[in-house]
Amino acid sequence: MAAPDAPTDAPYTTRIPADISRPDRLLGPFTARQTAILAAAAAVLYGGWWATRPFMAPLVYVVLAAPIAGAVAALALGHREGIGLDRFLLAVLAHARTPKRRVHAPEGVPPLPTIVPARWTKAAGPPPAAMRMPYDGIVPEGVLDLGSEGSAAMATCSPVNFELRSVAEQQGLTAAFARWLNSLTGPTQLLVRSHRIDLTPLADTLQHNAAALPHPALEAAALAHADFLADLAASGNLLGRQILLVAREESPMPSVMRNAGTGRALQRLDEAARTLAPAEITVTPLDGPRSARLVHAACNPETPTPHIGASEGDLT
Repeated sequence: MAAPDAPTDAPYTTRIPADISRPDRLLGPFTARQTAILAAAAAVLYGGWWATRPFMAPLVYVVLAAPIAGAVAALALGHREGIGLDRFLLAVLAHARTPKRRVHAPEGVPPLPTIVPARWTKAAGPPPAAMRMPYDGIVPEGVLDLGSEGSAAMATCSPVNFELRSVAEQQGLTAAFARWLNSLTGPTQLLVRSHRIDLTPLADTLQHNAAALPHPALEAAALAHADFLADLAASGNLLGRQILLVAREESPMPSVMRNAGTGRALQRLDEAARTLAPAEITVTPLDGPRSARLVHAACNPETPTPHIGASEGDLT
């Protein structure tokens, strides 16, 4: 008797490597960074004991050095939100030293006029700093030049309605997406961005072009749809959802290697488009003007985004 077929509603799992960016262990459970911190602390504490041993009892030195050793061990071995405490402390110090008020001033922030009273200058606090964007420009191909951080290429991804698919279709989509995850060779980010949408230009265009339609029924339908869009625009609560894929390539050299990083970032978007096609995800790389508009919209989140380019199902 043949064995019964497996149930079609059985859960489907795909093996995806975890912690692929975890640093290698150098000495037992310690990474190279942790080993360096602990070794440096041990050398300093041993040097302190060697210098103070003629006039300090070993037990007294151990009592005095124990808090320092515990703090260094916590700094080297502790983690917060997946980040080592040493890196977290450096980030805190960098944040504390970073100016909190920044303005767009490529030529620099001029000082206050001398006629301003000193007490007003003191009450105003530290002057604002010139804002510097974290990128040096956008190449014609749409890749962001991140300076010493490398290059980043961006693409939009079409959504996939997963819940309405059958179990077999869901298994195929999951397997295709897992193959793409397993093929990643560099830092990659998937970003779901929400933004406001202004439908007023589209409604105005329909109102203006309705009379040129070849049939009165088409004209009536266009006018009715324009009224519907105008009512939606009047609600002021229209949100668009955009799924972005960002592929970043590190480029330590400022000239030749940076150009190579730009080409590699574009190549990775092309690889993502081919790999995600079986998952029914369309990956569309952004050219220079579209990348510039996206960066501009990210810097001005309250500015409504035109309806042009919105795909079906993007409105929420």
